[in-house]
Amino acid sequence: MENYTYNSFKLQMEGLKVTSKSMYPVFFTFFVSYLFVLVMNLGIICLIIIDRSLHQPMYLLFCNLAVSDIMGTTDVVPRLLSDILRPPAQRIITYQECVVQSFFVQMFGTTSHTVLMIMAFDRYVAICNPLRYGAIMTNKMLVKLTVSAWAVPFVLVGILIGLSVRLSRCRTLISGPFCDNASLFKLSCESVFINNVYGLTYTVVLFVFSLGCITITYIRILLVCLTKKNKSLSSKALKTCSTHLVVYVIMMFSGNIQIILHRFPQYKDYVKVSGILFTIVPGSLNTVIYGVQSKEIRQFFSNKLQCNSLKPDKI
Repeated sequence: MENYTYNSFKLQMEGLKVTSKSMYPVFFTFFVSYLFVLVMNLGIICLIIIDRSLHQPMYLLFCNLAVSDIMGTTDVVPRLLSDILRPPAQRIITYQECVVQSFFVQMFGTTSHTVLMIMAFDRYVAICNPLRYGAIMTNKMLVKLTVSAWAVPFVLVGILIGLSVRLSRCRTLISGPFCDNASLFKLSCESVFINNVYGLTYTVVLFVFSLGCITITYIRILLVCLTKKNKSLSSKALKTCSTHLVVYVIMMFSGNIQIILHRFPQYKDYVKVSGILFTIVPGSLNTVIYGVQSKEIRQFFSNKLQCNSLKPDKI
């Protein structure tokens, strides 16, 4: 028979199941991955701020994605690292901490979609309406797009978490490696029908709107390239859009793997790992992909290397 503890403010985090032999290799792997995400994303943000040639809408909007990646990994990985080194019985988290972590986990997942949607809009204007690009993508428009990319998820996630917080709690076990919205409402013995309806609607609308926006945008870009038969335009579209599309596919693949695995209880441990990788893999690859594909970023580092090589040796 299940033991019930009502409205406890201390929760037990199940976390990852690691043996004494695998503990330190797992810790080191996630620690290095976290450092890589931080260094790469903070580095790209600083680079865009420092180099005036990168003060373009495409790169300024990309800063939002870098901030989102930092938020997602910082919300999950540091706590995960500390739990890996603790015995299971000592993996305790307060209810307030769990709510905060759940909020930022859900924010990260939602902003990943909204930021990539506004970046798709920027590419659409740049390729399909290049003569009016400067008039459309003004500083005012950039602010509007950025605020929208964060405000919409804030409201949606706020309602999502609020519906879970209103429930009384009768359980204390968090079965995953970190807290998310499902972890919160699973603590309750009350009816979670409203939570499930809103959560399902929220997920479906986000995915459909995101996928539909990206699909329609790229179809229109493709049609413009085919009708104008301009090799220069097609080349530009391929270079700028392929980067954005690859980033979007990685994000969708990482998220959908976790959703699919949730349907198979026997793969519970894989669900845990996939959830952690969703916060790490996109954040690790996004900056690398943009750095490799961006002519301006490559040019920046090329100029720096040339300047260093031309400096006279000190006697």
